[in-house]
Amino acid sequence: MPVFRLDVPARRLVAVALLALVVLVVVWRHVAAAGPAPGALRVAPIVPASPGVHAAAAAPALVVDVAGAVRRPGLVHLAKGARVADAVARAGGLTRRAERSGVNFAALVVDGEQVLVPERGAAVAGAAAGGATTGPVSLSSATAEQLDTLPGIGPVTAQKIVDYRQQHGAFTSVDGLDAIPGIGPARIAELQGLVVP
Repeated sequence: MPVFRLDVPARRLVAVALLALVVLVVVWRHVAAAGPAPGALRVAPIVPASPGVHAAAAAPALVVDVAGAVRRPGLVHLAKGARVADAVARAGGLTRRAERSGVNFAALVVDGEQVLVPERGAAVAGAAAGGATTGPVSLSSATAEQLDTLPGIGPVTAQKIVDYRQQHGAFTSVDGLDAIPGIGPARIAELQGLVVP
């Protein structure tokens, strides 16, 4: 009986074909094992839930309005514990006209607050007009100098507000000022409308 011998190129072709067949079988078995059998009921796996986990995963914890000298002003979504620097970065960063010293980048942000990045010269114009501010001052992000412009808040009390905020986190309400020594209910009533948490 004659022996059938393949030359070298033909052997390579057969070897490649066999290898391709083996790979195809392995892939087919892997896909078949991973997928459900035809007609099988698909059921999502049950994951044990801890309180608030799904709510936190579904939506960001904070929504902040970033305005002023930023590249993309508007609403930004941040995780709980975010700082003003995170909000500004999410808004595209500062423009060349931004007055960097007018923003406390380390301050924690509070849901619903506005982070205002002033333009160069805007703070000087406000100081020339008797220190009047153009809008509500954010207790959670204002500098001591900005807080000092508020009625009845001097430099010492302004620094107390900044120190309190750094130790205890962002203000959640204007009534939180009651924790600052030297600020009582009458002063808080006077500041209503001039400050936001």
